[in-house]
Amino acid sequence: MSRPFSGAKVALFVGPDLLCLERDHKPDIPWPGHWDLPGGGREGGECPEACVCRETFEETGLSLGPTDLVWRRAFDRPHGRVFFFAAHLGPDAAKHIVMGDEGCGWRLFAPDAYVADAMAVPHLARQVALYLEEMAEPHRKTPRS
Repeated sequence: MSRPFSGAKVALFVGPDLLCLERDHKPDIPWPGHWDLPGGGREGGECPEACVCRETFEETGLSLGPTDLVWRRAFDRPHGRVFFFAAHLGPDAAKHIVMGDEGCGWRLFAPDAYVADAMAVPHLARQVALYLEEMAEPHRKTPRS
């Protein structure tokens, strides 16, 4: 990886649904009260995969490894380059979700419902839509469950 990055997020599917985290309702954070996706800021010299796997575990208690990340894109945002991944876990993973010390709660959304929700973080909703669009192309394989 030749360019630095500031963080990473993941569209984490639990069964057919997308795991979303309700952001804290603090006026001093970006997108207070909106539906966010797991992930966050880079620590030290970690790579994008290590960043998103660590953040996902801290925020949800769910363990992901680099091989669980089935899709990857980089985006330039105002605070720097960020990575966006997609991963799929089975529906039983919902039983193991444990909130960390950030956020107000979690919810499973049908992916299209998240993309259309007025309280979805807008740039993340666009990235989920991009993933869904690319995965719907007939020449693409369905990500492993």
